[in-house]
Amino acid sequence: MSGAAAVAGRRLLAPLALAQFICSFAGSNMNVMIDDISRDLDTTVKGVQTTITLFLLVMAVLMIPGSKLTDRWGRKRCFTVGLALYCAGALLSAVAPGLGVLILGNSLLEGVGTALLIPPVYILTTLAYTDVASRARAFGLISGAGGVGAAAGPLIGGLITTAISWRAAFVFQALIVATIVVLSRRVDDPLPADPQRPFDLLGAVLSGAGMLCLVLGILQASENAALLVVLLALAALLLLWFALHVRADERAGREPLLSLELFRNRLSNLGLVTQNVQWLLLMGISFVVSVFLQTVRDLNAIQTGLVFTSATVGVLASSLAAERLARRRAQRTLIRAGFVTTIAGIALLLALVDVSDELVAFVPGLLLIGLGVGVMLTPSVNVVQSAFPEERQGEISGLSRSVSNLGSSLGTAIAGTILVADIASGNRSYVLALIVLAGFALVGLAAALRLPPQLTAPLEASSPAGRPRRGRARLPGARGSAIGR
Repeated sequence: MSGAAAVAGRRLLAPLALAQFICSFAGSNMNVMIDDISRDLDTTVKGVQTTITLFLLVMAVLMIPGSKLTDRWGRKRCFTVGLALYCAGALLSAVAPGLGVLILGNSLLEGVGTALLIPPVYILTTLAYTDVASRARAFGLISGAGGVGAAAGPLIGGLITTAISWRAAFVFQALIVATIVVLSRRVDDPLPADPQRPFDLLGAVLSGAGMLCLVLGILQASENAALLVVLLALAALLLLWFALHVRADERAGREPLLSLELFRNRLSNLGLVTQNVQWLLLMGISFVVSVFLQTVRDLNAIQTGLVFTSATVGVLASSLAAERLARRRAQRTLIRAGFVTTIAGIALLLALVDVSDELVAFVPGLLLIGLGVGVMLTPSVNVVQSAFPEERQGEISGLSRSVSNLGSSLGTAIAGTILVADIASGNRSYVLALIVLAGFALVGLAAALRLPPQLTAPLEASSPAGRPRRGRARLPGARGSAIGR
């Protein structure tokens, strides 16, 4: 890559990676503020959990519609509008007088802003980097920034909360967004917007309402069994209606919100499962351990954040090594190794909780979890994105991000509900929540073990001229992108 091209690449990736960082940071930094927010806003742990879960859920619900709007409005415009909404939500959260305003600012405005700005991050990256080596490097940086943001959220949030206030953490987010706006001034959209591009509003409502009912039902699991059943049944009906609506649109020749053809790619489906479970584990473990340390072990925000330093180090180390690992090891090998390492980390957390009351007992498990999740973030994204040609990148990017964020919200909802339901029991509810998360990790490992044989070789480097070296096979149906066989 020439010097000018390298500079242009850095100018593109810097704001995109920083955007992914702050959105992932927002999903986890509130975990260490639970006690402070609860006292200040006169609410409960359940109330703060609902706020965090709704933020992640709004992202998941609107990510697919947001990706479709990138074609209609343009990728740069969606990115900019998303940043503006996110900044407004962060500032509103910083001055929230009660839980309702916090939900409006954090869960809704920041969630909608994220759903608009994240799809352009992955679409612009895919369009800018056409050979697999440079694309893997770019995805590694962006996915790594997301993983570090999620892992570092508790530490940074704890430092700010203890030194100043939990409200200052939202001001910090607004300042980061302002920095992204400045850095993104030179980011260009390589494709023109198409204002006449149809938008499936009914499909967006049905899919969003279905996922909303699913997660809200899980949140009600410990309090109202009848409402749980009603919400889960309603979720199933809405999602079935959405699938039938999409099929009818496709048969009529209309453009649906999400083509069902995307789910006919076995490689992509397996990759999506691994993505969903990765974020479910990362966010679920972060919430469970944070709440346990604050409510059972009586740690403050900074102490809780410091405990998570080991997870941050693990994610950062494995993410920085992503490109080198991708050149030496097969994509599916990295994903499998990541799940095995994460399961080992959960096992350590379970084994040491009753052995020692020292905080250092949490370090080995969180370190392994950080290493495990970090090493498989990039391969999973690369598997999914590169399974489709360029003209479908908008759709698959939105689906990929939606699935990841749905995993985040499910992790917080499922594991958090188990923990909060019987938090007075101390170690017992904590252990049960971790066992459930370990079960999900096994599901992710099972999906990784089913990844097809064409992912048995590491990615090959591109030639000096920027063209893929001869001998690297492409995935069926993918043009302009590939994953090494």
